[in-house]
Amino acid sequence: MVKHKISSFLGKPAKEFTKADIIKYINENGIEMVNFRYVGGDGKLKVLNFVLNDKDYLEELLTTGERVDGSSLFSHIDAESSDLYVIPRYRTAFVNPFAEEPTVDLLCSFYTAEGKPLPGAPEHLVRKGQQVLQKETGMTLEALGELEFYLFSEVDDIYSITPQKGYHESHPFSKWEVIRLECMDTISSIGGRIKYGHAEVGNIIEGNMEMVQHEIEFLPVPIEEAADQVVLAKWVIREVAYKYGLHVSFAPKIVVGAAGSGMHIHMRLVKDGKNMLVENDKLSEIAKRMIGGLLKNARSLSAFGNTVPTSFLRLVPHQEAPTSICWGDRNRATLVRVPLGWLGIDNMLKDANPIEDDDENKWINKQTVELRSPDGSAHIYNLLAGIAAAVTFGLKWDGCLEYVEKQYLKVNSTDKASFEQLPESCFDCGVSLLDERKVYEAGEIFTPFVIEGIAEDLKSFGDKNLSERLFGSGEQLKKLVEDHIHCG
Repeated sequence: MVKHKISSFLGKPAKEFTKADIIKYINENGIEMVNFRYVGGDGKLKVLNFVLNDKDYLEELLTTGERVDGSSLFSHIDAESSDLYVIPRYRTAFVNPFAEEPTVDLLCSFYTAEGKPLPGAPEHLVRKGQQVLQKETGMTLEALGELEFYLFSEVDDIYSITPQKGYHESHPFSKWEVIRLECMDTISSIGGRIKYGHAEVGNIIEGNMEMVQHEIEFLPVPIEEAADQVVLAKWVIREVAYKYGLHVSFAPKIVVGAAGSGMHIHMRLVKDGKNMLVENDKLSEIAKRMIGGLLKNARSLSAFGNTVPTSFLRLVPHQEAPTSICWGDRNRATLVRVPLGWLGIDNMLKDANPIEDDDENKWINKQTVELRSPDGSAHIYNLLAGIAAAVTFGLKWDGCLEYVEKQYLKVNSTDKASFEQLPESCFDCGVSLLDERKVYEAGEIFTPFVIEGIAEDLKSFGDKNLSERLFGSGEQLKKLVEDHIHCG
């Protein structure tokens, strides 16, 4: 049942991998190359290739890492940190499914010339966010991402797609299920914990091209692993699509007026194997404090989750994408949603399967809280680090529970006018991040230098009031979409 080749060979989970384990696998399986991979300031996966000259070189490489030019990987970095080390994290090792030569890849962490973690490095931010939350609360933040994406191909005249009616459709009425399945299998083989995949609602026909939306959703894992899952999954999806000669896009908007692609984040707090969002089959006070922290800092969280101007072509009224800072049970118009979580329900299995004996539920409660604003442009490490900071804030804030009650939107209610609104541009996100920076700088999760750099990048788009300026200009809107089609 274990698809991960190294785990299967060693007979142990990836979190237990040691340097000796990696060397053993490489030596006994004819591995000829090693790749170091790491995420730069732009949130995209980078690679450094190594040919294995001999066994001593392999051990040295896995022990001492390598030097890289930090100034080329990060837009905002201290001058004295321009030369960096990349050191492999053994738990992330996997067999590269696309390499022509037998190759093992490892994700790396950045370190300064003094051998200390680089404060603004993506993997350090999310690790630091988790550490601060654990120190303050004793709980671990787990999360999962819902990756939505479009695949582009020529129109199929045999089974035509129905615009905006693709949700959970099966092949041949939904195109490229084979791509999605291959992506899921490959992601699983490199350690991704997948929950499921399906066709999404977005079906677009434009000229002789059709664009079909898909989604792959993961299982909740600690946020450090969740960030790795998303960035590797995007790489896999792009590689598989490229192999078939197809374009793929995670962009928040492909065609104005058609369904955009979000990257909803589900999360839960765990302590001693127990989901702390549930108490006596009801949403716990801890869950409400988590929600309060997310809502109170929602505008600045958009600086990490909505990073291109087209993000704000998706976050518009009268669609499922949120605009108002509110929460609710199962209401998909809210910013934070509490989805079905199997609370107090123990009769479904028996009803569906009358001959089945009663079976004690031995699994952790599945209840999560969902943040619905992020999209495929999100820098996933920054976002999850920011979420950790916002959740920590909510758990400690005296006025949180009173605030949460005021931000509740009832099921089927459409009265959102009284709630504060999300930002309407990258420029607004940058301003909000600077206004609320203390939340993210608490515990030194983010440094002032990093916060100011992110805000500067967002404001540099100059997109304040962009929707109003481009209203009615189809060509300019189309160019804006095309400029950011391969974001994230």
